[in-house]
Amino acid sequence: MACSLKDELLCSICLSIYQDPVSLGCEHYFCRRCITEHWVRQEAQGARDCPECRRTFAEPALAPSLKLANIVERYSAFPLDAILSARRAARPCQAHDKVKLFCLTDRALLCFFCDEPALHEQHQVTGIDDAFEELQRELKEQLQALQDSEREHTEALQLLKRQLAETKSSTKSLRTTIGEAFERLHRLLRERQKAMLEELEADTARTLTDIEQKVQRYSQQLRKVQEGAQILQERLAETDRHTFLAGVASLSERLKGKIHETNLTYEDFPTSKYTGPLQYTIWKSLFQDIHPVPAALTLDPGTAHQRLILSDDCTIVAYGNLHPQPLQDSPKRFDVEVSVLGSEAFSSGVHYWEVVVAEKTQWVIGLAHEAASRKGSIQIQPSRGFYCIVMHDGNQYSACTEPWTRLNVRDKLDKVGVFLDYDQGLLIFYNADDMSWLYTFREKFPGKLCSYFSPGQSHANGKNVQPLRINTVRI
Repeated sequence: MACSLKDELLCSICLSIYQDPVSLGCEHYFCRRCITEHWVRQEAQGARDCPECRRTFAEPALAPSLKLANIVERYSAFPLDAILSARRAARPCQAHDKVKLFCLTDRALLCFFCDEPALHEQHQVTGIDDAFEELQRELKEQLQALQDSEREHTEALQLLKRQLAETKSSTKSLRTTIGEAFERLHRLLRERQKAMLEELEADTARTLTDIEQKVQRYSQQLRKVQEGAQILQERLAETDRHTFLAGVASLSERLKGKIHETNLTYEDFPTSKYTGPLQYTIWKSLFQDIHPVPAALTLDPGTAHQRLILSDDCTIVAYGNLHPQPLQDSPKRFDVEVSVLGSEAFSSGVHYWEVVVAEKTQWVIGLAHEAASRKGSIQIQPSRGFYCIVMHDGNQYSACTEPWTRLNVRDKLDKVGVFLDYDQGLLIFYNADDMSWLYTFREKFPGKLCSYFSPGQSHANGKNVQPLRINTVRI
């Protein structure tokens, strides 16, 4: 069929698809240019013949074949394989019960005879069966994508609903926690206020009693002094010398108990106890009742890498640029990571401590499982038993998750607070200067945890030489 169709559209002179086909009186067709050039070569003979049947014409007229030209145009516009593979459509064209094609570009059915070929030039045209299979495949892929999207959206909605319920529950719990914390502070303040007012009343009563007793005593003494003064005035008023001198002998006896020295010293009321930096004084008195407060942790020398130098009180750790210290190796000691653990292991309760990290360009602090590996190169991440934040590249901060989570820290940290609520599975990091939040790990801790410290390596150019120091708040 393909060969027959193509043969019908070939010029017998150039053996190519007709270009501007014309017919002779013998109803054979040729390209206008081909037959014209053929007759030019026969000009010397004077007769014109048909290259097909050899019929001669004295004055042949070349009639254009519009119908054949239209067929050639359509054949050139639509691919041959699509035409040959096409079958009769279930709903044939109203004008022609002919072969149907499909344009994948325009997503439209085509009629070989009715549709304008130029509208689909350079388009992807194929047969009905191939188009059906292709579009079935595409739609199945789209259906699969929609089903995947439906599943993902369903899962996302379930997650959001769970988060909604958890958020409401957490908010309710946090309201209780906040209320209890402030109520405790209010209660402590009320107790301090009551105690201070009671102490003020006691000081006032004691002072007033003392003053009243002194007033009574000095009033009595004043009356005796006045009596003595009256006796002396009467004696001094005596003008008779013999009478005056006769009364002098009994004058001393009469003045006994009448003369008193005034040795009163003014004592200030103890107002300093209730003035000055009163709020600071109250805060310091509350500090012993607040929990938790920055704990006085210490470092465990038995876990320290050989290049780390610890202070005598085991609260400061620095990287040493000298040769490694001749320390005995043990399973407890880090041998590659320049790290050290705290002495205390936590298995319950609420704890808080602070680490001074000022003027450093690199450090890692947090928690580590007591049983976590300390040998070789270690990946600092929760799956390995480490829950930490890191400062790297001089001014970048990240949580050591998988992968790392970049922290939003505007100003360089000088002091980091670490809060552990073991029973609730919470590990929270703060900027200890203003207690602004940095990051939270939510985990089910499987065993004992130790505080973890790594000051990072220092450099010969003087970078990162400052130590890490556990901040102990002394009140």
